[in-house]
Formats: sequence, C-alpha cells, structure tokens
Amino acid sequence: MMNNLFLDITASAVDWARAQFALTAIYHWLFVPLTLGLAVVMGIAETCYYRTGKPFWKRTAKFWQRLFGINFAMGVATGIILEFEFGTNWSNYSWLVGDIFGAPLAIEGIVAFFMESTFVAVMFFGWKKVSKGFHLASTWLTGLGATISAWWILVANAWMQSPVGCEFNPDTMRNEMVSFFDVALSPFAVGKFFHTVTSAWIIGAVFTVAVSCWYLMKKREEKMAVESIKIGAALGLVASLLAGGTGHISGEQVAKSQPMKLAAMEALYNGGVDQSLTAVAWVNPFAQPDYKNSEEPPLRIAMPYALSFMATRDIHGYVPGVNDLINGFTRPDGTKEPSYAEKIEHGKKAIQALADYRQAKKDGTADSTLNALRTTLKAEMPYFGYGYIKNVDELVPPINICFWAFRVMVGMGCLFILFFAAVLFAVYRKKICNLKRWHYIVAIALVPLAYIASESGWLVAEFGRQPWTIQDMLPVGAAVSDISAGSVALTFFIFLALFTTMLAVEINIMLKQIKKGPEAEA
Repeated sequence: MMNNLFLDITASAVDWARAQFALTAIYHWLFVPLTLGLAVVMGIAETCYYRTGKPFWKRTAKFWQRLFGINFAMGVATGIILEFEFGTNWSNYSWLVGDIFGAPLAIEGIVAFFMESTFVAVMFFGWKKVSKGFHLASTWLTGLGATISAWWILVANAWMQSPVGCEFNPDTMRNEMVSFFDVALSPFAVGKFFHTVTSAWIIGAVFTVAVSCWYLMKKREEKMAVESIKIGAALGLVASLLAGGTGHISGEQVAKSQPMKLAAMEALYNGGVDQSLTAVAWVNPFAQPDYKNSEEPPLRIAMPYALSFMATRDIHGYVPGVNDLINGFTRPDGTKEPSYAEKIEHGKKAIQALADYRQAKKDGTADSTLNALRTTLKAEMPYFGYGYIKNVDELVPPINICFWAFRVMVGMGCLFILFFAAVLFAVYRKKICNLKRWHYIVAIALVPLAYIASESGWLVAEFGRQPWTIQDMLPVGAAVSDISAGSVALTFFIFLALFTTMLAVEINIMLKQIKKGPEAEA
C-alpha cells in the first residue's frame, strides 16, 4: 500500500482473506464466551467452599473448573492463529495502523495472558499445596485474567469501529498513537466490553443450567445440579438484564460513530426526526433490499420515538437513513453532512496530496511547499479511506444480514430473561427436581441458541461496518496483503478442517467429562 497508493488487488483475494478471518473469529468465539462465563460460575462455587468448608462445594467447584480448563485450552489455540493473520493476510492494515492496533494486543499477551496462565496452574494443581484463601484468589484471578484479556482485544476491535487517539504521519506513512488513554478508554471500547462480557456470562449461565438439568433428567448428582442451577440462573438473569442496558449504550455509540450501521440494523432507508424503532418487518434475508426506491420495508411494526431516543437521548432526535447518508443531509442544528460522492472526492484529494508530498520531499522541495502540502493533506485526511471507494453503493453494508442478525440477538436476549426468571422461580419453589423431561430438554436446547445470539451480535458489529476495516479510514480492499487468492483459499480449507476437528474433539471431551460427573468424595 505504501509503495502504490492506488491499489489493484483482485476481489477474490480480498474475499478469501475476509472469509478466512471470519472463519477463525467465529470458531474462536465458540470457546471464549464459555470461558468467561464458567470463570464466574466456578469462582462462586469455590467461594461457597471457602465460606462453608463443605466438601460438596469443593467437588462442585472442581467439576466446573475441569470443564473450564478443557474449553480454555481450545480458546488459546484459535486465538493465537487470529493474531498471526494480521501479518499474513492483512499486512497493509498492519503497516498503516500497527503502532496503534499492536499496543492493546501486546498488553493482552504480556499482561493478561501471562496472568491467567500463571494462576490457572495454581487453580488446577494447587489444591493441596496452597491455602484455601490463596487458591480461591487464584481461581478468581484466572477468570479476571481472561476478562482483562477480553478487554484489550475489545479495545483493539473498538478502535477499528471508532478510531481515536491517533494522527497520520506522512513522513513515516503510518498512523501513530497520540493518546494511549483515548484508545484504551474510548466510550466505544467501554460500551463494547461490558456488552460483550455480559453476553458471555449468559452463555456460561445457560451452559451451567443445561448441564445441571441433564443431571436432574438422569436422576444423578441432584444436589450439585440444584445448587449449580441457582448459581447459573441468578448469574444469567443479572447478565441478561445488564446485556440489555449495555446494548442500549452500544447502540448510542454506534449512532454517533457508525450511523450507516444503525441505518442498516433498522432497515431505515429515509431518516428524520421522531424515528420509531422497528420491532419486526419484512426484509428479504437473502438479498440486499431496494433501499433507493423504498420508503420503508413492508409489514413494519415499530415502537414510536424509540429509535430517536436510543440514538440521541431525545424522542424527537434526528436519525439519518441510508439514503440520507448517501446523498448528504442537513441536521436540525444546521450542520451539513457531505454526501458520499463528496467524501470520495475529498478522499481522492487526500491520496493525491500524500503522493505529491512524498514526491516533493524526495525532490528536496522547499519547506514552504511541503508545509502547504501538509496543510492540504491534514484537511483532507479524515476522508482518506473514501478515496479507495469506486461506487457509493459499496458504502452500504448488507442490510438484510444486519437487520435480521440484530433481531435474532435481541429476541434471544428477551427469551433468556424469561428463561432464567422461570428457572429461578422453579428452583426456589423446590419444583426444579420434579419437572417433566421435556422441560430439561428445552433447557439443554437453549445452549446452541445462546451461541447463535452471541454470534449474531458479532455479525451486526462486523458486517455493519463494511466496507471498512477501520471506520472511514481504511476499506478492506486497501488493507489486504498483496497475495494470491489461491494461497489464502488453501489455508482457509486447512483451517476449516483443523478447527472443525478441534471443536469435535472438545465437544467429545466435554461430554465425556459431564457423563463422568464430579469426583467422588474422599
């Protein structure tokens, strides 16, 4: 990218690189949320052992720790591959923003990963070697380390969604960090972290309740199952409510930083004031809707004023739609937002100004000329990424995917609130052991639904910012490495076979351990 500002990389190479990264990320996220969720469950169980001294709680804690350990190992393996892909498939991205993006990843590896890997050893092998208090601290610190690790990964992802704390240096041809705290503590990162972690707790809670219901269905380990259901359902209900609140905060951040993503999530073609939040509408799930010629999707049922309130904290607030963002619009306060065509022209000027600056510096041009070019470049730099866009339609993400994935996520979240509330009602009314078999089967069946809800949230986050690798700064076509599509396709299928095998192995081991149950009391 730095040697040739106007790239000519085949679309197939970009598509295969995106597919490979998506494959790795999806598989990785199958392991991460269960790790974060079980960390809380096993911590609570061991805290009960520390407070009561009852061997029952030690058995319970060790059982959930064993399942945590199996899942933890698989998550580490897939996560390492993800980070390597930034260098192999996305070298232009790594070159341009590696000074910023690499910082949270380095901290995650040096601090969080070493922290959790150190204390996980004490947790598994230190039961008879350290005091009860130190062992309890190690268990919680293992979970805390995994959560801190998630924090830094999500900081990196949030920066891609809403880049802050950086400036472009035309002399080094790189974006450089000017404020670490702006990057690490950006509102987008904070909102994204809490929403993601609480959604992970939901998966851990659903898994805990499901495994416990299987024991009740088999009339095994009933005491452990009932107590674990109390922990899992309470955690799940709290997490589900928190996920709803943090989701609202995330939606507000998306409205500020990624208005096109919000418009796609709502299938909002033409915006305005007093906007309603769509509950359900008919958007073809298999094709991009005709947003240019439609006022709104058919069969729409909406909640009045709710979208305006979510986006602006004002029920009469202005929310732009897809066409408003494409054509440009004027906000109620008189601020004019340029059209995408205008932004593309500004982007081309930024690219040309950068090329002129490089050439002028190479030719030894006078400082006054260089300073003038620098001034021009700085003025046009906010639109730099638009210079690589060939058509305004490229800037509209797949509305069908964003719309339905968002509703799957929200719908499942509402379902889990009802589920955990019902489970808590049953367990505290002492009826949980006398439910019918199909009740337990429903609880078990919710495990894959929890994963579908979580993955749907990531579909909204990542599809919604297309075509950008970094919002408004670097499109995916300019971020990919200059490599052949065939080489990426080959490794895609290798990873597909490898990750599928790893998932099958993990599920097999987990099922065997669940069937085996907790260790017998001494």
